[in-house]
Amino acid sequence: MSHRPQPPHSPLLWPMDWSLPVGVHAVCTTRVGGVSKAPFDGLNLGDHVRDDSQAVSQNRALLQAQLGGARPVFLTQVHGVDVAQVSVATPDGITADACITQEPQVACTIMVADCLPLMFTDASGHVVAAAHAGWRGLAAGVIEQTVRAVCEAASVVPAQVRVWLGPCIGPEVFEVGDDVRMAFTAQGDASDAERYFKPHPTHAGKWLADLAGLARMRLQALGVTSVAGNDSAPEWCTVSQRSRLFSFRRDGVTGRFAVCIWRN
Repeated sequence: MSHRPQPPHSPLLWPMDWSLPVGVHAVCTTRVGGVSKAPFDGLNLGDHVRDDSQAVSQNRALLQAQLGGARPVFLTQVHGVDVAQVSVATPDGITADACITQEPQVACTIMVADCLPLMFTDASGHVVAAAHAGWRGLAAGVIEQTVRAVCEAASVVPAQVRVWLGPCIGPEVFEVGDDVRMAFTAQGDASDAERYFKPHPTHAGKWLADLAGLARMRLQALGVTSVAGNDSAPEWCTVSQRSRLFSFRRDGVTGRFAVCIWRN
């Protein structure tokens, strides 16, 4: 496996340091650039947030220009665990919260504005996949389903899967109720999940949750050892990165940024 340079630097893209197999490429967009007007300014890729449809189409064309000829396949994400097999013939808008492909020039694409985006490949780069993990999908098993799909498609074990975690709402601002905490601590070894929840300093009965930490915990439990990207540090927090990233929790009405991974 070699460290592959990413496409030429663009202000539209989030910096990415991820060791990828030859022939596999990945990007994460920001809100910078694009043509959308406030409150969707500027590179909004979501066609479901009441932005002008022509602006979204132009923004998606700007994204595709960053992908070296690959086509991003956009999903209708519903906080579930379904993993869609996508191809050049797959229309945009199919319902799923993860997608996988072995076809070249087809970009598995996930849109977010606080939820955690993940990208996956195997050590040889035969398969690429992406997943959308809000707390509901994460608790329900979207990571487990996606890793299983990658392992089956590439005939590998989890230790041969490479994962990158993108920006998401950070552990200092992700306020949740006890229902969210129980959704994780009631599963498996509760003490493991408990580490990623701390009592809210001012709101009784509320917790601050570490979404990226919970994802890393689940990947580790599966036997995935190569995990890059979001380490729960403040610079990865969508809420705090106002000028660079969209955040639904911060703004309510806002756009969506995306991750894309594809094979040449």
